[in-house]
Amino acid sequence: MSSLMTPTYATTHQQETSPVVREFKRRECLPMIQNLLWQIDAGMVRSITLHEEGDITTLGLWGAGDIIGHLFAGIEPYQAECLSTVRVHRLWGDDYQALEEAMWCHIQQTQALLTMHHGSVQTRFSRFLNWLANRFSQRSGGECFIPLPLTHQDIAEVIGSSRVTVTRLIGEFEREDTLSWSKKGCVLHHHSGPKTKPAEHHFRSHRH
Repeated sequence: MSSLMTPTYATTHQQETSPVVREFKRRECLPMIQNLLWQIDAGMVRSITLHEEGDITTLGLWGAGDIIGHLFAGIEPYQAECLSTVRVHRLWGDDYQALEEAMWCHIQQTQALLTMHHGSVQTRFSRFLNWLANRFSQRSGGECFIPLPLTHQDIAEVIGSSRVTVTRLIGEFEREDTLSWSKKGCVLHHHSGPKTKPAEHHFRSHRH
């Protein structure tokens, strides 16, 4: 079970006195402190919440250039869990331009992830793979490498399914030569996605 079980959201009102640039290991959580934002320099992070029944809901998946923090939390507990080794640097909530851009990214991603809970489980899984490809992939010809080290359980929590079902779907897609799966990520074969990234990535291209 992930470090989500540690209630780091309780640190919301503490003062952050650590270095401006920090590194976190896989499955560690970024401190969630009032008026403090983290901008990701390298690595992948997921924002999550835990329900009383023990179920996890994924609120967002974030990569280099994205900004996350407790300011965007509309729910408690709210945690930002590292999916890989992550390097971040500190921003404060009075950086209004960064805050506005990040808010739009969070709204767009929330809307996108809501669609992952509609349709058959195979449809939800395919939709999620396409969304990952459009948001994070490195393209070469008709193939997309998604360098996102998600476990089968991580995916199940996004699409509202079970780990067993996700494992079965990955096997089916591999037999159909739709994808290749590894611990470092996955490759989508014969993928014809959009040539440009979604609008949420347009914001990041203007940051300095």
